Amino acid sequence: MSSRGRVGMVCLIVAEASLFAVFVVAYLFYLGKSLTGPFPSDVLSVPVLGTVCLLSSSVTVAVGARALARGGVGRCGGWFLVTVLLGAVFLAGTAAEWSRLIMREGLTVSTNLFGTTYYALVGLHASHVVVGLVMLALITVFSWSRALRPVHAERVELVSWYWHFVDGVWVVVLTVVYVIGR
Repeated sequence: MSSRGRVGMVCLIVAEASLFAVFVVAYLFYLGKSLTGPFPSDVLSVPVLGTVCLLSSSVTVAVGARALARGGVGRCGGWFLVTVLLGAVFLAGTAAEWSRLIMREGLTVSTNLFGTTYYALVGLHASHVVVGLVMLALITVFSWSRALRPVHAERVELVSWYWHFVDGVWVVVLTVVYVIGR
């Protein structure tokens, strides 16, 4: 893999960033236009633990990718496992938040404009976390089965780019939904 892989990943990230931009603009456009509650200030709180876990996972994925580039296949697998666990904690927090919002607060995608745009934006991000976790988990399994080799370091680095993108998008979603939107 050479420049084609890098160009491909950059194109994917640009396309996905464009998609997220549309969802962020829609969320901001409809913010405050719901006629009935619940409203963001009534039901949302900043997901501190999930945010710390997800942002920390950018460090662990970078360390894992660097380990593979230096020949440390086992270390790569270990760091990627930590990354998967941190991402799983983030997703579990999102699932718990959705459960609370639906079951206790009565906020669904059809409740009001806030519910529609909130679930669309946060759900889009969560789906990207799931895709990233699948790729990271596969790399972890490949490292433990000895199918992963240092020659694959560039491909693993590109997966880490995707993960960094997902983390970067979270900073935007966090700011828009949980800071500005509350």
